[in-house]
Amino acid sequence: MSLDDATRDRFAATAERLAALAEQRIEGIRARMVELLEPRGDEIVLDAATGTGSYAIALAPLVRDVIAIDSVPEMLEEGRRLAGELPNVTFIEGSVYDLPVDDATIDIATIARTLHHLDRPGAALDELARILKPGGRLMVIDQLVSENEREAELYERIERMRDASHVRTLPDSSLRALIDASGLRLTRATSEPEERDLERFLELAGCTDAQRTEIFAYARELVDSGESAGVDLRVAGDGFRFTGRVGCYVAQR
Repeated sequence: MSLDDATRDRFAATAERLAALAEQRIEGIRARMVELLEPRGDEIVLDAATGTGSYAIALAPLVRDVIAIDSVPEMLEEGRRLAGELPNVTFIEGSVYDLPVDDATIDIATIARTLHHLDRPGAALDELARILKPGGRLMVIDQLVSENEREAELYERIERMRDASHVRTLPDSSLRALIDASGLRLTRATSEPEERDLERFLELAGCTDAQRTEIFAYARELVDSGESAGVDLRVAGDGFRFTGRVGCYVAQR
């Protein structure tokens, strides 16, 4: 199965549960976008790999127009449902590698929690840089792994067992390097801890019982050997918890 097929299958199957999560997060995302992007109200925004549209919908009341693009029709359908009567959000099926907009036409571009699913994250950032107006801004949000290669690989094994569409989670240094290589100037970078319950983490990806059993056995093996995979993996009740990090980067053309 190709990566594109794996991505479509994974997100088509989990679109409804991801939409339910997105609906809970919209208000919090909107507050964060006000803080990070300080929108004036007249911007044209493109949200790449929009999924069920949480970032597009959060930004819509703050800007003029939002173009929300994703490659999975089921995710777009959920996004349209969540957007309801919002008049300034347009959902379009398309690829992050070939965005259907002209050069230098977008004021703000966003791509959230997507780069780890891409086999060419640098090419996606180059494409986002292409569409930005001079002075336009790109916001990138994604999970981060430890800078320690061993810790990163221990964690990545969980991700690969959990999700066939997963490619590679980047450390902070690699993500910064990709932004720099796209020709954009990084103006803000933050990272925050994200507490996760392993059971819920697997549920959101639509894991089977067999996957759950395999991943829990691996988590037990790690904990018993004193490994935390760079995410403070630990026993919690009958299951496991871990503390990942999510990076947020704003760069300007």
